[in-house]
Amino acid sequence: MAAKAAAAPVAELTGPLAGLKEKFGEAVKPGDFEGVVINHDRLVEVATYIRDELGYDYLTSVTGVDYLAQNEMEVVYHVLNTRAGGAPLVFKARTPRENAVVPSLITVWPGADFQEREAWDLLGIKFEGHPYLKRILMWEGFSGHPLRKDWKEAYYEQDVKPFDSRWPGGHHRRAEDRVPYADNVNFPADFDPTVYTAQADAAVYERFKNYEVDERGQFVPKEAVKDENGNGKFQEYLETDELVVNLGPQHPSTHGVFRMVVALDGEKIMHLEPVMGYLHRNHEKIGERNTYIQNMPFTDRLDYLSSMSNNFGYALAVEKLMKVTPPERAEYIRVIMAELTRICNHVWAIGFLLNDLGAFFTPALYAIEERELILDLFEAVSGSRMMCNYFRFGGVARDLPVGWLETCRELVFNRLPKKVDELDYFLSENEIIRARCEGSGVLTGDDAVKYSTAGPVLRASGVAYDVRRAEPYSIYERFEFDVAVRNHGDVYDRYLIRLDEVRQSLRILQQALNQIPEKGEIQAGKKQYSARVPAGQAYGRVEGPKGELGFYVVSDGTANPYRYHIRAPSFINLTALGPMSVGQKIADAVIILGSIDIVLGETDR
Repeated sequence: MAAKAAAAPVAELTGPLAGLKEKFGEAVKPGDFEGVVINHDRLVEVATYIRDELGYDYLTSVTGVDYLAQNEMEVVYHVLNTRAGGAPLVFKARTPRENAVVPSLITVWPGADFQEREAWDLLGIKFEGHPYLKRILMWEGFSGHPLRKDWKEAYYEQDVKPFDSRWPGGHHRRAEDRVPYADNVNFPADFDPTVYTAQADAAVYERFKNYEVDERGQFVPKEAVKDENGNGKFQEYLETDELVVNLGPQHPSTHGVFRMVVALDGEKIMHLEPVMGYLHRNHEKIGERNTYIQNMPFTDRLDYLSSMSNNFGYALAVEKLMKVTPPERAEYIRVIMAELTRICNHVWAIGFLLNDLGAFFTPALYAIEERELILDLFEAVSGSRMMCNYFRFGGVARDLPVGWLETCRELVFNRLPKKVDELDYFLSENEIIRARCEGSGVLTGDDAVKYSTAGPVLRASGVAYDVRRAEPYSIYERFEFDVAVRNHGDVYDRYLIRLDEVRQSLRILQQALNQIPEKGEIQAGKKQYSARVPAGQAYGRVEGPKGELGFYVVSDGTANPYRYHIRAPSFINLTALGPMSVGQKIADAVIILGSIDIVLGETDR
């Protein structure tokens, strides 16, 4: 890449951005995008001002871009005002590649925790001041940072698709065969498996060493507690052994290859550390190698229960760059698919939460029956029940088949409202559900914002933030619906809010089915396999079933995205899992995780 992808003229600063320039002078500069570039030496100071004075209390996305030709790394932040709504405020910090260091913003927005670790892991950007800057998706000891442009992946000699012939001069010799230990079985010569301790495990367990033995032989916190005179004084503690246990990665409660390292005092959780990455396949690296349209089916594999919503978010980001608006009928079809997906996701989440509570599969089968009827509709329109690959830039892949709308109307107007009421009737007042869920895994509204949680997790804590209302996309401003909110922030409210949201989705669907044009185009612009996306950058976001799903795309004008990043709600919502679990019983960790509702395809990417 000879020049930066976003080669647009420097934008004029307006609104809150102009105020930043006025207050901080040369530390804040306009960029070639709708935002500002902040001198990294004053990043924490300016970020604190953005949060406290401008009201952008919520950090939604942190990622990086490697500009190899300019020998520069760029850290990109998107922040939101949860009270006023509107578009995200975007700011960046730049640093040389050789020593890529910027200050951590974890003290300003604790939700930066996992996202900064991901940027370090995949791009090699160090966040100075981060208390635990370890790899999060790759393993400790992994060589290199895979999203850097000069990092080459085995098997692939070329950076982007479509590849030239793999056998230009005779039989192809795979890259895996040209490196030591190609079969991943032979140990290095200096490696002794009998004495080896995994670096990743050692780093995790180190965080649990919070106690020490004092001169009296008692277990005490490492930091002495001050008495009223300011003198160091140890608290009295019952002598007990702290037990560290692993839930997962092969455990039915984690719903996939996910691990919770838990420190226990008896059955009480003292600390919980999520460990992920077991399903990581470097989705973003693949996305930067693919052409734009090749990424559409790849989005299906993120949250594989919500493929239509995944398609939606990616399509919006690329359409912003292409300045394409889908036709009227296509917009209605998109909204219908997205809301059917939300219902699918929520009834599935409720069913499996009940599984975690011990009601093995009977409630889940009630939910799965309704989900299967919706998947029938998806199969009829796209040819697939789960990996739909249905959206296209500027519309959808194909029109609705004959009779599809009539089947959908029967489901939306008659069957589903009754079934939702039935689920509510049988479950919501069940004494076991209430006893286990009420007061468990409480997350306050302030903490929900602080840890950057999204979707039902955020709204169950009393924060009425929904992208469909805060920054309406597609045609959502045409529909009447309420932002579902609950106020206790516990597992029970996270269950109830999904019932509430199913009912609101039915309201939207009923309006959309009544308003959809009978005929019309379903695709804007020229129909072609691969479009040249103009140079620039865009952030497209939707209110997915699990929260804000965002796609940050940087184009350099070629056939492949220069940068392709996913703001994955399943991943970021886990930032709050540890704080929610401390003080709870070990059995409660299972239902707290279930109430967050993660999918590992999206968590690990």
